[in-house]
Amino acid sequence: MTDLAGRVALVTGAGRRVGRAIAVALGARTMNVIVHYNGSEAGARETVRMIEAAGGSASMRRADLGSIDACERLIDDVGAMDALINSAAMMLRTPIGQVTATEWEDMNALNVRAPFFLTQRAAPALKTSKGCVVNIADMAAFETWTGYVPHGMTKAAVVQMTRAMAHALAPDIRVNGVAPGVVMLPDEFDEKGAEHLRRTTPLQRFGTADDVAQAVVYLLQADFVTGEIIRVDGGRHVRR
Repeated sequence: MTDLAGRVALVTGAGRRVGRAIAVALGARTMNVIVHYNGSEAGARETVRMIEAAGGSASMRRADLGSIDACERLIDDVGAMDALINSAAMMLRTPIGQVTATEWEDMNALNVRAPFFLTQRAAPALKTSKGCVVNIADMAAFETWTGYVPHGMTKAAVVQMTRAMAHALAPDIRVNGVAPGVVMLPDEFDEKGAEHLRRTTPLQRFGTADDVAQAVVYLLQADFVTGEIIRVDGGRHVRR
């Protein structure tokens, strides 16, 4: 297992939610964490504070990952790195018949295009360090969520990108993914919908952002694992 202490990890979307939990978990293993954010500067500062309190070191980088140029500048600014965690994403409720071109473009730009071009730009540095990439997908890649069809399509693309890049970048770079299930629900979920999800999850409870972070830590350390998607979903993928 790889020793993470002192290694450099860039975590995108680390100013809030799952991205923050991942960044703090890596900081707790005394990694040097680059906290990326776009609109959540206050959240990113809090993430840095939490990482330092956990014994790690951290710095902040702002970039609008909807721009390919910004993605590439972010990687160039970070320089040498051992791990890239593609966590930044957006999830919009977009029922069929109501999807706009702007919503479509924005979700694809952040959820698919950004992790691809970030990884492509980071590949030379990761090859030098024998590093790895972890992409954050979610269970929408495997299930049919009728209110979130474009989102599910983007996450299915992330799964395929993970598998293909694991092959393309081997043997020097490992590429894996994590697909969270019922962990942090969108803000618009009502109590009835949330309770239905809890009851239909085999473990009969919701997970936490820390559950996702622990899967990321495992993948960073698992030297013989690549092209894998770990489902952190309480067993939803095995239910009837």
